[in-house]
Amino acid sequence: MIQLTKDAPSINPLTRIGSQPIAVAAAALLLIVAGVASIATWRIYTGHSPETDRAAAARVMQVRAAQASEQLAEKTKGLEQTQEESIDQIQVMQDQLQTVRRLLASQQADTKRLSEQVSGLAEAIDSLRQSYASVQSADPSPSPAVRHRTRAHVIRTAQKRAKSHT
Repeated sequence: MIQLTKDAPSINPLTRIGSQPIAVAAAALLLIVAGVASIATWRIYTGHSPETDRAAAARVMQVRAAQASEQLAEKTKGLEQTQEESIDQIQVMQDQLQTVRRLLASQQADTKRLSEQVSGLAEAIDSLRQSYASVQSADPSPSPAVRHRTRAHVIRTAQKRAKSHT
């Protein structure tokens, strides 16, 4: 077997890099600085910065949200006003409906009362006809004074009947 001595060069290059940590750190730092410098150069050259774009986009979104919120508030107020107007109109219509119902009930009561009066008058006329027919058949030529008293009696009786029906 061959023995390796400390003076012999190592076959593995990784072991040699591991023995020089300062060089590795310096190379990593150099790569990081080069990357940051290239990004900064690219942003300056193009004028494009994602942070400012994000901030601008956030401001635009906030403005849009505020406008949408204002529009929503305006529409809500408009709906509230429309709802209040509708409620007022419904209340007016309900009042009118109640008035119409009262008038209808009054008219129905008047119609019923008038109908009863008409039927009472019809009964009075029938009774007058019957009494006049019976007076004419019983006495072919009564004196005018008797006939006048009989008619007056029949009219008073018919009026009493009409009043009793109402």
